[in-house]
Amino acid sequence: MVTLKDVKADEEVKVLIKTGEKQIDALAYTEHSVRHATIVSNWTGMILKETGASKKLINLGEIAGYLHDIGNSLSRYDHAGSGALLAYGILKRLGMSLSDSAEIMMAIGNHDEKNGIPVSILTSALIIADKSDVHKSRVKHKLLNDATNIHDRVNLAVNRSFVKVDKENKQIDTVIETDDKICSVADYFEIYHTRMLMCTKAAELMGYKYGLIINNVKLL
Repeated sequence: MVTLKDVKADEEVKVLIKTGEKQIDALAYTEHSVRHATIVSNWTGMILKETGASKKLINLGEIAGYLHDIGNSLSRYDHAGSGALLAYGILKRLGMSLSDSAEIMMAIGNHDEKNGIPVSILTSALIIADKSDVHKSRVKHKLLNDATNIHDRVNLAVNRSFVKVDKENKQIDTVIETDDKICSVADYFEIYHTRMLMCTKAAELMGYKYGLIINNVKLL
């Protein structure tokens, strides 16, 4: 069985993540390096585990989370689609079955809110994990004086974010702690509204409700 450890150790994966981060830096976007890949991998696996998924699906989720942004190595444009194809080739080479490789390909290909939709349990867990990673450490270009740079401003305001799963009450929440002196909740919704709607649909496919909690106030 191909594991997350195998994927992390693969030289091609290392090169693609490093190259993708180089492109993200050139675009002055928020961090999409090993840090983000690791967090999304961990949270995808956690969501699947807490909602009762099999060990096999949890493993696939961890791998999908780690590989989900490797398409940035080609272009930020349609990085989900290109990353899905890259991941499929890598996983086949590593010896993963065609069906499992295809499941991960489908999840990665649908994780972006512009073109993706939650089409499976695996996809849904990946979507929620990815959209929940908001944090000040992701900002490399700290342009607080640039009023148009709302993505940086929102991320800089976030001191902590995590995903909470309540299996008994069928609830999945993104929990965020922010400094409201840097940005307002309205700023957050301006750039994340579409993502939160996608998370809502993802949770529904899993048989759960989705919630957004900012500074102990439930907003969704």
